[in-house]
Parts: sequence; structure tokens; C-alpha cells
Amino acid sequence: MVRVGPFTGQVAAGWERERRYGVPRWVIERATGRRVAGDWRGACAAAGIEVGFELGEVRRKYGAAVAEALEEDLRHLAPDLLRWHVGDGGNTQVLSEYRPGDSSGPEVSFLRSGDFPMLRLAGAGRGGSMRPCLGFGQGKGATWFTPRHLWDVRRAGELLVRGGGRERAPFFNADGTLREELPGSEPEGAVEQAEWISSLHERGEVEAAFAAAGIELRLWRNERLSRDRRLEMLRLLPIALYRVEAEVRRLAPEGARTFVVQQSLDQYGPAGRAGLLLELPEQGNGLRAMYPAEAGRQKDVPQLPEMFWHRLPDLDLVRAGRLTPDELHPLVRDALFPAREPAAGPVGPREPEPPGLARVRCQGKWHEVSFRNGRLCHDHTDQEWQREHAMRALGGAVAGCFAVREEWAGRGALPRALREQRRELFWRASYGDTEGVFRLLDLGHDPFTRDGEGRSLLHCLSRLEYEELLPRLLDAGLDIEARDAQERTPLMAAIVGPAPAATVRALLDAGARADPGHPASWPAQMLDRRDDLDFLKERLS
Repeated sequence: MVRVGPFTGQVAAGWERERRYGVPRWVIERATGRRVAGDWRGACAAAGIEVGFELGEVRRKYGAAVAEALEEDLRHLAPDLLRWHVGDGGNTQVLSEYRPGDSSGPEVSFLRSGDFPMLRLAGAGRGGSMRPCLGFGQGKGATWFTPRHLWDVRRAGELLVRGGGRERAPFFNADGTLREELPGSEPEGAVEQAEWISSLHERGEVEAAFAAAGIELRLWRNERLSRDRRLEMLRLLPIALYRVEAEVRRLAPEGARTFVVQQSLDQYGPAGRAGLLLELPEQGNGLRAMYPAEAGRQKDVPQLPEMFWHRLPDLDLVRAGRLTPDELHPLVRDALFPAREPAAGPVGPREPEPPGLARVRCQGKWHEVSFRNGRLCHDHTDQEWQREHAMRALGGAVAGCFAVREEWAGRGALPRALREQRRELFWRASYGDTEGVFRLLDLGHDPFTRDGEGRSLLHCLSRLEYEELLPRLLDAGLDIEARDAQERTPLMAAIVGPAPAATVRALLDAGARADPGHPASWPAQMLDRRDDLDFLKERLS
């Protein structure tokens, strides 16, 4: 892998995890199958999105024309593509608005509230009840809709143009292979221009990159940051300079011409939360930019949503070698690489795989260890294991194959292959991929493993479907009272999660102790904030 763009290694790894585990392949395939069959509700259910309205209600309230227009859009909604692009963060994305005649009509939005994404309908149109939910458009009365290419299959191909491409994507041939020749000076073509501007930005020539994009950059005086530090922070901002003017001009008719691009760089403390102010001049082309934005102006203007200014992570991840084109969402792959040959197999994020072999230096030799049917397979006899256990009981150190078992329980450094296996299991659990966790266990992964914080799979039930997984883990012998590095039991972790009330109740029914027991770790404050766990509060009192 190579470093590409302004991403740090940590940020790039985060985007890679999002693409690998955020929308699993089985979700894409099932949602696509239901959509193609004309079952838009089934597609939403397959993508884990609840639908919070009925078309009959829309018809009665807003008329047949609005209901038919809404239903037509829903038939072309790809909920898996929507989740791929906008995730499950915690705010609301307005997808579209419908107007019966000249009056205000309803808005359909994708509410991303933690673990419970929902497609919902809100009435009153502009300036109505949805305004406080939006993460953008504040103070202007404007509704900035999620661009349709991020959710509508009829427009999915527009991703290429919105990402700076035409017949091909920047830095790529049309078949998804990397370009060997890149522009060495300011070129004329739109794609070559995007490559040139991005290359300047990546090399740290920030002012030249802004100028090449037609953006007049002003570095505002800041006592906390030297001029070089301000330029360094702009270099780390993953902004698509080559397309941001076009995106701002698309939004200008909605009522705003000045925006703030906001990204927190925690390593710079309070100064790292400064925004980049973008202003569209009244006449002429180009943009004016100020960095850092003055505090007063930063509060008075709306934030520009990431979807309008962020570089396409899919292109950067493929370019860096972190993903292949065939590991992208199929609609994204086809849009970005229109001349790519059909894949030899399924397209989408990588599926779970059986545990692989790991090589361990043991007793002067290289041994191979692996997990099969949830058990560690090794090159030692039972007598050798008993001898090592005895040495450990007497305070002696263990090494090689004998140390792997303890390290696997989260108490040390594992060989890379085993570390990656454990990481995949817990990442799938953290993203709520219950089926992925089941598949890994079926393939032989150890249900007893713990992550680096000492958490077992029972500690990860907050985002998982407990109905089948909880009995399986308990039948395997996992301890429902096991404590992680913070001294939390699975019940405590579920309260803090926060897990649905049904999951908490299932843990109690399975025998989890409901008493404060350990004052340093019992999440009393979190419990007080939840109004759905009265049954637990009564038991504790």
C-alpha cells in the first residue's frame, strides 16, 4: 500500500474499514435482488433500513400525484448504495421533496441515528419541522438535498463526473488500471486538470493547488498557528479542490453563497477545529477562500456537507492499493470504471474466509498454528502442553506456540495473520454484521477470543442481533459474567452500548447479574439517561 492524497494512515485505515464492513456484500446482493424484483420495502429491510411511512397515508394527505412520484423514486432507491455513501452516522439526509401543485409537500429523508437508520417522511416542506434535524442549511431556510447519484440507480453513473472524471476517473484508465503517465504541467482537459490540482495538493504545494483550481486563498492571521502550520493543516484537508466550485454553484440557487468546510484535526488541539471559509463572488468565476475562518463568520454561515467537497474515498483507496475495483459496491465500480471487464466472481466487499495459517517461532523452529472448529491447532503433544501449563503456574514465561493461546485472549501481541483474523471478527461485530460473525464462527473461528480491550463477543451485542447469536455463544461456553479491561460485564456493556432494551432483557433472562456489584464500573449514570430500561431499574432498586 502507498500513501495517497492528504489522508493520514489512520484516516485511510478508517475509510478502508468503512468500505470493507459498513455494507457487507450479502446486504448489497439481497437489497439489489429485492429492488430488481420491484420490492422497495424488501430492499430497505435487506439493507437494515426501517421505513417510517405508508404510501396510502401519503396519498390521502398529499394526493395521488405526490404518492405516485414518491413511489417511482422508491422503486429506484438503492438503500445499500445510500448506506455506502453516507453511512450510519447520526444525522439526517434529505433525499427528495414532493409538491402537490404550488403548495409545500413532504420530504423524504434518511435518518441516520446510530444503529437504527430509518427512511421517513416529514411534512411542511421548506422551513418546516425537519429544519432542526439537518446538519446543514441552518439559518438560510434552504433544503440541500442529497445528490441523487448517491441513492438513485438511474443517476448512479454521475458519480464519475462528480468525482472529476469524464471518460475515465482521475489517475485511472477507464478499465480501473492506474495511469502510468500523469500531467507534468498545467493541462487543458478536465480530467487532467483534476489530476494536476490533486498532485499539487498531495505534494504540499497548497497555494499552487488552490490557484490552479481558481480559488483565491487568503491565510487569515492566527496567533496559535504559524503560516507553515496553517498550510500543513490545509494539506491534510481531503478537499476535492478541482470540483468544489462547481458544487458550491449548484447550491447557490438554494439561498447561500458562503460556506464553511469543517474538519477537526485533533492533533492541533482547539486550533485544529478551524474551518475553511468558501465564498462565491457576486460576479465572475472562481471562489474566494479564507483559512482559518474568522470565529464570527464561521458561526454565521452554514457548513458545506462532506458530500459536496470531500475527495472520493473509493478512488483514493483503490489508488493506494487498499481495495481493488472489484471490492467496491457494484454500482460504484461500474460508475468509476466504465470500461472494466466483467468480474470473474461476485463484486463487492470481501466475504468472510476460513482461518488461515500463522507461522510462529517456537523452540528454535518455525511452527504453523491455526484455528479449526474454534480450537487452536498446533505441532505439540498434549504432554508438551501440560508441561508448559505447569511452568506457567509456577510463574515461568511461555513463548512460541504456547504463548499464542494467552495472546489470543487479548493479553499480548499475536502473529500478524492471527491478529488480522481477530480484528476482522470484532470489526464485523462493531459494524453490526451479525451474519458475518456467524459465517466466521461457522468457518472455524474461535468464539472465545477477546479483542485488545478484553471484550468478548458477548460484550459486542449492542449492534448485533441477539436472538440466535446469544444462545450460540452461551452454548459454546462463554461466561456471561466475564469482565473486560474496564471491568465491565456484557450486561454493563449493553447498557452503555447502548443496546436495544430487548438485548438487555435477553441478557438478564440468560442469567446476567443485575446488581451494582462493582461501583467503579457499573454504568449508573448511563442507566439514568435511558428511559427504556425501567424493568432493570426496578430490579436494581
